[in-house]
Amino acid sequence: MSGEFPSSWTDPTYVSTVVMVLAAGALLFYAALTPGNPAPETVGFVLLWISAPATVAYELARRFG
Repeated sequence: MSGEFPSSWTDPTYVSTVVMVLAAGALLFYAALTPGNPAPETVGFVLLWISAPATVAYELARRFG
């Protein structure tokens, strides 16, 4: 079971997962504050803003971690 968890907090997979969860939480918080239903373009934009920081965090952790 211990093989499934990262051995370090600088593990790239762990870092990108944490960043993705934080980005998703921030976007959900923002969506809760805005009125109306999301358009398809908005959904694509949200997916971009969740995956882009996670990808950057993964690459930074992989190179410098």
